[in-house]
Amino acid sequence: EDPKDFPQLRNDTFLRAARGEETEHVPVWCMRQAGRYLTEFREFRAGKDFFETCQSPEACCELTLQPLRRFGFDAAIIFSDILVIPQALGMDVQMVAGKGPTFPEPLKEPEDLQRLTAKVDVGKELGYVFKAITLTRHKIEGKVPLIGFSGAPWTLMSYMIEGGGSNTHSKAKRWLYRHPEASHMLLTMLTDVIVEYLLGQVAAGAQALQVFESHAGILGPVHFNEYSLPYLRDIARRVKDELKEAGQDVPMIVFAKDAHYAVEDLSQSHYDVVGLDWTIDPQSARERTGGKVSLQGNMDPCALYAPKERISDIVKKMLEGFGTRGYIANLGHGVYPDMDPENVGAFVEAVHQHSKQMIKKI
Repeated sequence: EDPKDFPQLRNDTFLRAARGEETEHVPVWCMRQAGRYLTEFREFRAGKDFFETCQSPEACCELTLQPLRRFGFDAAIIFSDILVIPQALGMDVQMVAGKGPTFPEPLKEPEDLQRLTAKVDVGKELGYVFKAITLTRHKIEGKVPLIGFSGAPWTLMSYMIEGGGSNTHSKAKRWLYRHPEASHMLLTMLTDVIVEYLLGQVAAGAQALQVFESHAGILGPVHFNEYSLPYLRDIARRVKDELKEAGQDVPMIVFAKDAHYAVEDLSQSHYDVVGLDWTIDPQSARERTGGKVSLQGNMDPCALYAPKERISDIVKKMLEGFGTRGYIANLGHGVYPDMDPENVGAFVEAVHQHSKQMIKKI
């Protein structure tokens, strides 16, 4: 399908909130809204290799649309994975049952950087994501905007060195202390690919972009300011500049998990929206960002284990903390696999219902 003549967007609430404009209700979506908590997701994925699924535009499209059939989400996020970038750089990544993503041959020393593809042909290596976005934009029929995304450089670097998930990230942090030059070299390589990847997603039809710095919290402020923030800023600035030349403006969201010490800096990093995890008080986040950006988040995903009435109260309090302007409701992390879809539905309904009433009163 062609990345043009897309059906007209019928619900732009999410895009308006991202730009800080007025809305009738607060928009809501969930990280990992296409996930294992849905029986139809589990059935569709059964017996299929995870990354093979990621490489099938039809499969990604179906998985992206599944949650929209159930819930009144105000945005969809393309089904994919942040680790497609290390794969594009020539690394082998496998999804191991019960263990998660695994790199059989992680980077151990700086000389291992020579194993990476120096000049990545993003269109060739990641074209399947672009095709998935274009197909989904057609099939979504203008119902809600489609978000594209990428992992951030430090988060990808830590996976590439750790060889998978980690509690301490000590192998990756060892690089920052022992091999600062090689670390910057790797982060620069990743940044260049990410910029091109995000621009390719917009060209394919993505209407907003989110950058996931999932492993921000393992860095202290000093390392964050040296090895994460400059690259996050560089990505937003370069993507925005390139889009501006084409006369396009696509809202960008940065989500640096557990980087509560960096909220002010992130709000001055060329992103339109700062995503927050549940460890940050909504009102203080508003004060610290001084109205410079919209905010997204930040209900504790575990609040979805609460009874529905309790979820409604938690949402109301969250909305009061953030206020209804320049705000996108979300969880402070992804939906967990054992959550009850009905409670996800209760979360979405509570956001819409309470925010409508609050906006009417203004």
